[in-house]
Amino acid sequence: MKKQIPNIITLLNLFSGCIAMVMAFTGNFSAVVLWVILAAIFDFFDGCVARSLEVSSKIGVELDSLADIVSFGIAPASAVFILLRDFTLFPTFLSQLEPIIPYVAFLIPVFSAYRLAKFNIDDRQTISFLGLPTPANGLFWVSYAYGMHLTAASNGFYLYLTVVFILVLSILMISEVPMFSLKIKILKIRGNEKQLLLIVVMTAFVLFWGITGVAWGILAYIVVSIATMRKNKGIR
Repeated sequence: MKKQIPNIITLLNLFSGCIAMVMAFTGNFSAVVLWVILAAIFDFFDGCVARSLEVSSKIGVELDSLADIVSFGIAPASAVFILLRDFTLFPTFLSQLEPIIPYVAFLIPVFSAYRLAKFNIDDRQTISFLGLPTPANGLFWVSYAYGMHLTAASNGFYLYLTVVFILVLSILMISEVPMFSLKIKILKIRGNEKQLLLIVVMTAFVLFWGITGVAWGILAYIVVSIATMRKNKGIR
């Protein structure tokens, strides 16, 4: 029974992602954020519990990826699909694309799936990442959708911004750009400077912008990672 505890936590991640997906299609963006954050908490603790109980397994690795593709791929994409569907301002010559554009959102789970498969066979990503982690991308999109859904119908500029973000972040997920780990393994400032800086920035953004600040915090994570790319290339 002990060896199944991490798997149960992983399945709770999947369960949370399924509920988030339903909430997205009912237009309840705040609930989507809540359930995806809950999924991220389960995603963080399943690995910790597996290591502490010394019950890591291959099935756990596979379950983790399957749960992540739902919680941080399909669920966020569902929210973005509803967001894009609500945009109404299109230039006349693009009006015929209006019914098609929302489906661009499903590039998110497509690239998430490729990133997760790539991660599972890449032994270089033990203490840092290559490419944007799937959970970070998922958290960006649910907080972004929450912040933008009230203005979606009033400003067509955000349509193009959203599509650009989808393309850029999707490519970034499968890229070789080094990204530092968000985990703090030792309770010291030295060696955790970037993590602590990100915590401060994320907190400030959330205090200023609310839930939408999570999205801008994820962008800050990307910027800091790219800014320190040369140093990160030596971390494996």
